[in-house]
Parts: sequence; structure tokens; C-alpha cells
Amino acid sequence: MTTQVFTGGDILTMTEQRYPEALAVRDGTIVAVGELADCRTSAGGDAEIIDLDGRVLMPGFVDAHCHPLMLGQSLTWVDCSPDEVPSIDAMVKLLDSRGSTLRAGTPIWGYGYHQGRLAEARHPDRHDLDLVSTDRPVMVMHTSGHGTVVNTWMLRQMGVDDATANPEGGVIERDAAGHATGLLWDAATDLITGEGGVKITNHGPNFHVPDSQAELLNALDAAQDAFLAKGVTTVLDAQVSQREMSIWLAARDSGRLRLRTGMLVLSSLLDEVLSLGLHSTLGDDRLAFLGIKCYADGSLTSYNANISANYAFDPCHHGHIYHSDDELKDLIGRAHAVGLQVGIHAQGDAAIRSALDAIEQAQSITPRPDARHRIEHCGLPGDEEISRMAALRVFAINQSQHHFLYGKAVAKAIGDGGDRYNPLGSLLRAGVEVALSSDAPVSMPDPLASVFAAVTRASVEGGMVGDASECITVEQALWAHTMGGARSMHREATVGSLAPGKFADLITLDHNPLKAAIPDIPYIQVEAVR
Repeated sequence: MTTQVFTGGDILTMTEQRYPEALAVRDGTIVAVGELADCRTSAGGDAEIIDLDGRVLMPGFVDAHCHPLMLGQSLTWVDCSPDEVPSIDAMVKLLDSRGSTLRAGTPIWGYGYHQGRLAEARHPDRHDLDLVSTDRPVMVMHTSGHGTVVNTWMLRQMGVDDATANPEGGVIERDAAGHATGLLWDAATDLITGEGGVKITNHGPNFHVPDSQAELLNALDAAQDAFLAKGVTTVLDAQVSQREMSIWLAARDSGRLRLRTGMLVLSSLLDEVLSLGLHSTLGDDRLAFLGIKCYADGSLTSYNANISANYAFDPCHHGHIYHSDDELKDLIGRAHAVGLQVGIHAQGDAAIRSALDAIEQAQSITPRPDARHRIEHCGLPGDEEISRMAALRVFAINQSQHHFLYGKAVAKAIGDGGDRYNPLGSLLRAGVEVALSSDAPVSMPDPLASVFAAVTRASVEGGMVGDASECITVEQALWAHTMGGARSMHREATVGSLAPGKFADLITLDHNPLKAAIPDIPYIQVEAVR
């Protein structure tokens, strides 16, 4: 039996108990929080006393929406993020450099570009990637994961030509002459996984690029390293297909699972889930099936979220949708009826409205007062949608790093109201429960950077995105990345705060974010994950 007592520093419990003197742990479970003498008694005479030496102890962060396996894979691809690739020319050179290190015929994969932060202010196309290679696959994924650019060789292998029709829920982008540009959006990304790869049709973008099980397990190891380095101890994989499920199980069975993990299974598999009778959560405190994930629209960073107004750059463009309103109601209604939680990707106000219509109908047929359905991302809800979310007790699962990285580009693309991207202040004032997350690899796991972005609404390009009315406090942001995330997963009884009976998923920081100067918050170091 291992017992420990922590004392000698600020203890952030994320409860009403402010700065207790000590915390006692026995065999990985918190047994006491409070006075040092009481914690010593609860732990027993042989407890190890750990002096924090002025450091800060707090619960591990919860990342309530991320894609760990995709993150792990992308870490091995060419980094095409704005910090590394300021132009398409630089992208081509970097991809070509990677290709020179690979065997002939080996694919060249890249990830993370954003058209709004490229010098050319456009997407790369197949002709750009043909400069890298004309005799092997070359693919670069948009930072959102909702779009992929491929070279001409790969388009031909996919069987895409000028006559190929857009799939339901997706777009094969074409130039003014009607020729495919190499850019595939949303459900059209099914084409990238190959003949035997994961196919999810119009139920979501397909970033499930195949690798061997050994390679995927290594990728998951790398992703777990990235989360733990930033103090994240619990994650929710927000798009689980057959690929992710098999790798999570293999990691658990081989002793390689180090994160507490919840899984939302993609709605393309809803029929299989229901036919198996999975009408509730399944698993344990380390790995569990929690519910269903479905998509209502594209993404704001790709300028394809479904908004009721037109985009500023095109009066005919309102974004992409995956399902009709009736189809969305059917998906959400069937999952809700049997007791499952549903997370709905909905970025634009029109998509959020459609998702809320579906939830409202499902609740009217089968009332469930604590369903905790979730709007994933919830980027541009209007006041009406926010009010409805509060009334329906729907969670907003937000990623504040996105407006830090891409908010000004999104605001320019949207036009009027676009700078209200991620309206955390309005959501909290209305009584909507909020969880912060990374959507990794769209942004890297870094909860303290997310806290900073939520508190300041700063932009990497300088200045603010919108105004201070949508800023929240440091305390609110920390809550959203701990207890807010735990509550959004129905896991608040075991993680998210430091209280007796909960898992001792503890991290230590070198400074207290509640006492630090706000500009210093992103630079606070996670010194240990215990």
C-alpha cells in the first residue's frame, strides 16, 4: 500500500475548498483534503510526506475533445502549420525535402496548413503538389482535418476526374473550367483512405489514414506523451471508428494506455452500436465507450461551417452540411432514445440551430433531464441558440486556442459577427456549461495556452478577436478545462477536482495560474504528472 501526503504549496482543488494545507493519497485515491494533521491521520503513520516546496498541486487537466491517434500520426508527417510554412512555396520545398529522405514510392504526408495564413492567401492545389512528386502520393491535410489536398498522381489513383460527382456531405473542389483542383472537403475525404481503408460516408471528415497496428500504437504512444507533458490526464476521443477502437483496446491490453480515455463512436456506426445493444456506457475508469459523435457542418477554420448569413468572400456560400435536418433528427433521436450521450459537431449558427432542433425533438419524445448532449466546437452560436442551449442543458465543448491561432482569418471570412468566434462570455452568462479542449491536432494539447486564449481573446496576429465581452476569468477557464470537461463526460465523480474518493490524477505546476500575471500563464510549466 502506497500512501502520500502533499503539503507546502498552493493546492488548487477546483472545489469550494480554497487552498487546503494538505492532501492525502492512498493507492491512487484521494483520502483526505484539509489540515495537515488530519491528512496525516487519514494517510497513516507510514505515509510519505511530499513537500511541494512552493509548487502548485492541482487535478490533471481534462481534454474533452481531441483526436489522439490523428495527433500521433500527424507528429510524424511534415509540419505545414503557419509557424513552419508561411507560403505555398515553402510548403513545396519542405515536402520535397522530406521526400528526398524516403524510399521511392513512399507517400509524403503533410498536415496543418491554413489558407488564411499563407502568403498567397489561397489553398495549395494539385499543381503545387505535383512540384513535389508526380509518381507517388503527396497529401497535405488542412489544419481543421476537414479538407485534404492531393497531387495529380493521387487523384488518378482515387479515380477522380472532371466527371466525378460530389459525394453526399462533401465537395471535390473544381476550378473555373471544371477541373478538380486536388482539394477534397468533408465527406469527399473518404477517398484518401484507399480501397480497404475506413469509410464513413457523409457522417464526418475522414482523417483515418491507414498504418500498421505497430505504427499506430507508436503514434498513440507519442500522442500520450504530448498530452501528459502538458498535464492532461483524461481525454475524450471525439471520433472513434474501427481503427481507433482497435488501437485503444490494443494499447490497454498491452499496458500502453496511460490516459483515462472516453470514446465517442462515429455516427456511421450507430446501427452497429444499437444492434449490439450498447445502450449505455461500457468500459471502466481507464477506457470507456461514452456515446455517439455526429456532424452537422464543416469547420470555421476551413470557412465551411454552416452559417445563416453568407460568407463575406462569396454571397452564395453558406458552408457545408453532412445531413438534412430530418437525417440529423433521426441520428440524434435514435441515440438519445436508448440513453446514449451525443456530441454534435456544429460550428455555424445554422448548424447549431439544426442540432438543437434535433435534441429538442428527441427530449420531447423521450425526456432525459441529465442527458448532457454536447455541441462540439460551438463556434458561432447566436443569442437565440445560446439561450436554447441553456434551456436544453446542452454543453458547449470549445477550443479557445482556435480563435487565438485563426480567429482573425475566420472573422474576415465571416464578415459581420465573425469576431464573436467562441463566445465563451455569452455562453457562461446564459448558464451554459462549458468545457475547454484542444481538438488536437488542430491545436496542440496545451491547457494553459487555452486558458490564456479564453481569458484574453488574444490573436497570434496581434490584438484581440472581438472585444472583452467574450473574455472569461482565469478561474472560469481552469474550471472549464478540469471539472467542466469531467462533467461533459459524466466523469465528475472520479476526475476533474481534488476531493476524497476521487482518483489522484495530480499535476504540479511551477506557478499558480490564479496568481500569475495573465501574460505569463502560457509559460507556466507542468513539472510533474503524478
